[in-house]
Amino acid sequence: VPDSQYGTYAWPSAVVLAQFVWAQRRSLRGQRVLEIGAGVSLPGVVAARCGARVVLSDGEELPRCRRSGSSSCIANGLPHVPVLGITWGRLSPQLLALAPVDVILGSDVFFDPKDFEDILTTIYFLLEKNPHAQFWTTYQVRSADWSIEALLCKWKLKSTHVPLHSFGADKEHLASSSLPGRHTIEMMIISPAQADGT
Repeated sequence: VPDSQYGTYAWPSAVVLAQFVWAQRRSLRGQRVLEIGAGVSLPGVVAARCGARVVLSDGEELPRCRRSGSSSCIANGLPHVPVLGITWGRLSPQLLALAPVDVILGSDVFFDPKDFEDILTTIYFLLEKNPHAQFWTTYQVRSADWSIEALLCKWKLKSTHVPLHSFGADKEHLASSSLPGRHTIEMMIISPAQADGT
């Protein structure tokens, strides 16, 4: 990784999530979209270009990542898109003041297992405030041990796997990367679990 602030690089998961956003472009027009851990903000920029009302966010302690998101917006003719400092697992004034959202985006936010519960705490808070909303997320498979099932259960959330072929993202060139290692990408939609436990 060329930089310790991972948000300054467009990871393969971001490309796949941007492809999903593009596939959903007709339904996104006018929708309120929040991208968390946005970094260079590829999925959020695509959503904004599709007519969604987008807010980007990255950690309060990562001004360089937020500047990267702002630069992406300016380069794509979207200077009005706000980039907020929101740190996962923290109820900050920025998080509490967020307008309602319909879709939450997050590419490769499930990178470091020590952050998983903080991420899902934030997602739970957002879905409690916006029970109709969904969290669209992609992640790179880096370990056979990777699992958030117990945390989803703890936070009363459910996940639905989205096959990459269903939105044309199963092509090798789409998420290729010159970085070393395995680059298998998965996608899921996280939403509140139903009262019946599903």
